[in-house]
Amino acid sequence: MNRSIFAGTAIAALLTGGIAIAQSSSATVGMQLEPPHLDPTGAAAGAIDQVTYSNVFEGLTRFGPDGAVNPGLAESWEISDDGTTYTFKLRSGVTFHDGTALDASDVVFSLDRARADDSTNAQKALFEGIESVEAVDDTTVKVTLKAPQGQFLFNMAWGDAVIVAPESIENIQTKPIGTGAFKFDNWKQGDSISLVKNADYWGTPAKLNEVTFKFISDPTAAFAAMMAQDIDAFYSYPAPENLVQFDADPRFEVLEGSTEGETILAMNNKEEHFANPLVRKAVSMAINRDAIIDGAMFGYGTPIGTHFAPHNPDYVDLLGNSPHDPEAAKALLAEAGYPDGFTTTLKLPPPSYARRGGEIIAAQLREIGIQTEISNLEWAQWLEEVFRGKDFGLTIVSHTEPFDIGIYARPEYYFQYDNADFQALIEKLSVENDPEMRSSMAKEAQKMISDDYVNAYLFQLALTSVTNAKLQGIWNNAPTQAVDMTAVGWAD
Repeated sequence: MNRSIFAGTAIAALLTGGIAIAQSSSATVGMQLEPPHLDPTGAAAGAIDQVTYSNVFEGLTRFGPDGAVNPGLAESWEISDDGTTYTFKLRSGVTFHDGTALDASDVVFSLDRARADDSTNAQKALFEGIESVEAVDDTTVKVTLKAPQGQFLFNMAWGDAVIVAPESIENIQTKPIGTGAFKFDNWKQGDSISLVKNADYWGTPAKLNEVTFKFISDPTAAFAAMMAQDIDAFYSYPAPENLVQFDADPRFEVLEGSTEGETILAMNNKEEHFANPLVRKAVSMAINRDAIIDGAMFGYGTPIGTHFAPHNPDYVDLLGNSPHDPEAAKALLAEAGYPDGFTTTLKLPPPSYARRGGEIIAAQLREIGIQTEISNLEWAQWLEEVFRGKDFGLTIVSHTEPFDIGIYARPEYYFQYDNADFQALIEKLSVENDPEMRSSMAKEAQKMISDDYVNAYLFQLALTSVTNAKLQGIWNNAPTQAVDMTAVGWAD
């Protein structure tokens, strides 16, 4: 069975009062992965944004629960006729959590830092089109682009583009200071991170006085913690086989939504075997997506044939490019010079979709003669060996950044796809403002990487969270990597 999840996105009802103080003042949210640190502008780990996006840090713009780009620290903006100059008007009276005032110089610092030569920003490409950033006055910032960018306001809503203060940078990884509705309180390494309500928040105040993110990597322990109500919600619940039981229990609510997470079997395009497109096509045709979705995700997920979200109106169904056909895959391997197959590595990060999916994929690849040496890595190890070190043959990961097909235009990216035509296409897309032209280019980009079999595209990750039935306001969908607690509260 395959279940395509397209749940609603409206934030649930407001607090109605009349409940115990202990319940109404705090909430504990379970997460499977602990962030390596808390600087969203300095690493690729999605768990950083999940804790800090909107809660602690804010950008000039921000994503809403429906994926729309809304005003953030910028209350308004003007765009020049030629599309190269954005003049942002900052909100007045905004302060950082240390009491210092936000002004235009902080925006200049943040954007210049993100695009600097020595920047460690995981999405540095978002800022490469900026020519200059200028503080016109304390509340006005002018950003000049090298060329028009149809995605610029969208890019500024990413967690990688949040605004930080220069004086907070030294300790930002362990003591983040932002402008959000919650302030960082404490980090118990290996256990939890706690945030407290920001009493001086410029916008609508948070309903909760305290939020604790509890890190539980083991699915069995996650089930036990929810059933005992030691935690109030588990974001992206890691054991989908338990969801039927939670759904039948009136104490809980199961939230079903979609994500931006394209889950892929990534292939190292510079590795000896996977440099050959015939081998990559063979791997893609060895994969039975339905078996992976059913076996690893208990039916939750939508098959994909390219690196694009099926709920996006520009999605192209390219599943026909790589149907499950083991015999055709064997023939392709023989044509590529590997009639007896070969052995490669399969390095898996902690999420259950990777660990469970990896075992299934390893069995499917064995059917065509490819043997895999499986390594189960912790998140930090995966980032070091695979993402940064590029020391792998195969890996499984869900890319949860919105509209991130542009990563295929970066030859240095971990799967090392280097196609000058694709890079030129993405360059054109990045400066195109006409909606119809952008749509056409996005569709062409999807087809190009599917035809090149850069990776084996598995499924769009469904978001299935479990909450206490009285805890309301957690997003059903994940238009970005965020566990936004700013509008969450307890209902009577």
